[in-house]
Amino acid sequence: MSAFQQKHDVFQAIADSTRREVLRLLTEKELSISEITSHFPISRTAIAKHLRILSEADLVSGRKVGREKIYQLHPEPLAELKQWLAFYEKFWENKLSILKHTVENPGENELKLMKSEIGEDREN
Repeated sequence: MSAFQQKHDVFQAIADSTRREVLRLLTEKELSISEITSHFPISRTAIAKHLRILSEADLVSGRKVGREKIYQLHPEPLAELKQWLAFYEKFWENKLSILKHTVENPGENELKLMKSEIGEDREN
């Protein structure tokens, strides 16, 4: 399978700000490509390419209604992204908690440093 034929993953699909905005628009309601295009200063062809990438990542699907194609959001693949981000959320919460404790208790850290310099924190 060539690189062109490979399906896009969720991370590639949301890497572009235009595609993220398309997803946001589709959270409100199903939209035709014309309605989506009206929100951007780019061509219908460019929007169609973005929609193709989102479709290949299974984030959106389109169905023909008359002469238009109507797109709808499929948020399920975003669960992979949520799971990946959850690790980093815990990481940053821990770092921020340490920073908060350090800022709110500045004397405590200085006392620990002084004790370690004079050797009082060693266990006997």
